[in-house]
Amino acid sequence: MIYLDHPATSWPKPPEVIRAIVEFLEVNGGNPGRSGHSLSVAAGRIVYETREAIARFFNAPDPLRVILTHNATHALNIALQGILKPGDVVVTTSIEHNSVMRPLRTLEKRGVDLRIVPCDATGTIDTESYCCALNLKPRLVVITHASNVVGRIMPIDRLAGLAHEVGALVLVDAAQTCGVVPIDVQTMGIDLLAFTGHKGLQGPPGTGGLVIGRGVASEDIEPFICGGTGSNSAVEEQPLMLPDKLEGGTLNGPGIAGLGAAVKWIEERGLETVKAHHDELISQLVSGLADTPGVTIYGPQPGESRVPLVSFTIEGKTVSDVGLRLDRDFGILCRVGLHCAPAAHRTLGTFSEGTIRFGVGPMTTRNEVEQALSAVARIARE
Repeated sequence: MIYLDHPATSWPKPPEVIRAIVEFLEVNGGNPGRSGHSLSVAAGRIVYETREAIARFFNAPDPLRVILTHNATHALNIALQGILKPGDVVVTTSIEHNSVMRPLRTLEKRGVDLRIVPCDATGTIDTESYCCALNLKPRLVVITHASNVVGRIMPIDRLAGLAHEVGALVLVDAAQTCGVVPIDVQTMGIDLLAFTGHKGLQGPPGTGGLVIGRGVASEDIEPFICGGTGSNSAVEEQPLMLPDKLEGGTLNGPGIAGLGAAVKWIEERGLETVKAHHDELISQLVSGLADTPGVTIYGPQPGESRVPLVSFTIEGKTVSDVGLRLDRDFGILCRVGLHCAPAAHRTLGTFSEGTIRFGVGPMTTRNEVEQALSAVARIARE
């Protein structure tokens, strides 16, 4: 089996991640922050060490500004629904995932003024349109760091700088870039960073987070979920301090333990080393697809920077048929269709069928990429 669905979730997970999850359940299985006994204290220590690791990884200003969530969608909703009010202007792009578009469409019905800046078919943002949207003095700008369909990496530092000139906060969806490319929330001007644990970070499903920069005060975000936190138990109102204000309910202790181990796994190998491996494989993949008759590649062209995924179609073949054949006849697992991003596919002109998407990971080999290219070439010829 050749696994090329890393943009959906990474697999296999590093053994260290699995061991950390098992150890938490077998040895440190208390409820973090809910009791004073040894198991609760041990669980709380693991949770805080994971916050520290994430803060270090993204250069967050404070581990207590790392809000632990179920996934990037959860993190995005905390920010979007906690900050935006009726009458606020919010700016986003035409290649966003539904994890951004669905909450924004919901908020639009409640009176938020949604402005969508167009991108071209390669995923490049129209800077002139972006600047025009900023003239509306938005409360928030929401930008994908890299589209899960085309893979182009957005110039976040430049776009954030323009947004800050008009007083807007900047929320970045890093679902496809965390653990794949370097992210420094302070030098890049990111006010809020939503990330997931189960993709590039190599962690387990059910983990993610929201990193809150220094420019965002606790009172700027209303809690999306209220409930038990283990702190101020005598008070029925939600605590005001971070992270408790935005972390109602028991945390996913085993998942957080696995996430901490995953971040450590990447740090020990070096993010630049991991990125170099991805870049080598994606260059091989894009070049091979570009040389295959009948194949159309979407997004950045060969030689241009992208995260380790590529979307393509084969002339005369439906994407669903290609996906079925790759799985059934060649043992190649990938994702086909709209990838939960209809806005991106409308931008590309691939709506409503979508594309075939290959995505590589740290465990992918050059030989596996070569086999995938051979399979695509054979399907294209038939």
